Amino acid sequence: MIAVPEELRRILRDTPELRRSYLVGGCVRDAILGISHQDFDIEVFETGYEALLRALSRWGRTNLVGRSFGVIKLTTAGGALYDFSLPRRDSKVAPGHTGFEITVDPTLMPREAASRRDFTVNALMYDLHAGELLDFFGGVEDLRGKKLRHTSDAFSEDPLRVLRGMQLCARFELKPASETLVACLQMKNRFHELAIERVREEWLKWASTSRLPSAGLTLLRESGWLSHFPELECLTTTPQDPEWHPEGTVWVHTCHACDALAGLDQWQNESAETRAVLMFAALSHDFGKALTTTRSLRRGVWRTVSPKHEVVGVELAMAFLARIGITGRLSARVGLLVRHHMVGTRLSDRAIRRLARRVEPENIRHLALVMTADRLGRSTFSPSSQDQISDLLNQAAKLAVADMAPRPILQGRHLIDLGFEPGRRIGQALAVAFDAQLNGVFHDLRGAYSWLRSQRSFALPETVSTKLQSGSQPSEP
Repeated sequence: MIAVPEELRRILRDTPELRRSYLVGGCVRDAILGISHQDFDIEVFETGYEALLRALSRWGRTNLVGRSFGVIKLTTAGGALYDFSLPRRDSKVAPGHTGFEITVDPTLMPREAASRRDFTVNALMYDLHAGELLDFFGGVEDLRGKKLRHTSDAFSEDPLRVLRGMQLCARFELKPASETLVACLQMKNRFHELAIERVREEWLKWASTSRLPSAGLTLLRESGWLSHFPELECLTTTPQDPEWHPEGTVWVHTCHACDALAGLDQWQNESAETRAVLMFAALSHDFGKALTTTRSLRRGVWRTVSPKHEVVGVELAMAFLARIGITGRLSARVGLLVRHHMVGTRLSDRAIRRLARRVEPENIRHLALVMTADRLGRSTFSPSSQDQISDLLNQAAKLAVADMAPRPILQGRHLIDLGFEPGRRIGQALAVAFDAQLNGVFHDLRGAYSWLRSQRSFALPETVSTKLQSGSQPSEP
């Protein structure tokens, strides 16, 4: 029995037009796996589009945005959103995601409709009226066997299904069947057909919902699709020093690091956007090694080194993210984490405050998660190295900069109250004051005034000097 909201159960029970309807797709798959689910998709047979529209309108507001695909979105009086669809036949008539001829066919049988779905684990249907699971293609067995298998030859009609397979493998720890890998390989040269928005959606699912990220990355490599992401492909042949990274190439280390991050409770408890940022940072943190790795003689021993790879890697990370449609604030956050993931862990209070400013709008707590994933991704992981990261994080917390950068204590309004004239001199004074604050010279407004009174590095207006010397500065709010 699949748990569904009582409201949906009542709609399906009390609407004659829905007598042949089935829960389909992810909600059925997740229920079998024991995973909670919020989205419910219902496929309706033996009912025409207009009749279905009239029937659903009795239960709330209908949205016809998916009319050409036979989809009606219902928002109920209680605010729930459900997708109702009619079975359809899709025929590939031209390249690209718009090159389909779609025909809605309510007379289609459930088995044929299910055969149009991408993978067997997504082709499951559940008859809520009869309490019966419909599994035409062995989806339950594949779930239990951790197998990703395409449902039918219709799989080849849409190359996006390869990227969908990537994120499904990562989310549910699946391994693709050999015949599915062959089908993916045969679509390798059709990557250009995909709209970047669709690529972005699948990568975001990989980055924010993975339980075993490396499983999705492995599918890309084994199917030949890694060539579409050169920043990743380069890692497969980039060596590392065996003393520090006996696990192997940068690719192997990166896969380990991503898996380690996904296993951290702190990562799992973040918002979807932040999980994606952190996972993309773990994925791209060593991109720069592909361009900086060399052999160097150190103390009589030849070592494999990658100097400044964290700096070089930022540009490569931005290129990769742009290739998959990730830009703006999200990519900027990733870049900051990549740039600073090699920061030392034994820092002074002054250095930690400045680090918090440099990584803004990211924060030291998130940076510590990426650094932890990096260290856990090494075969030579040492608990002491994690203790050092914990010490850094605790120190940042004591300074109140673990989650956000310090803000200037002394502000323009304070200086104006003291007699400064609005203009350039205020900006200069505030810059010097904030630098002193970051150095730990003062920690509150009273201390800022005391510091200001002692300054000789810039000329204070006479009225300011007089007020400060007399101690008549404004009190701290």
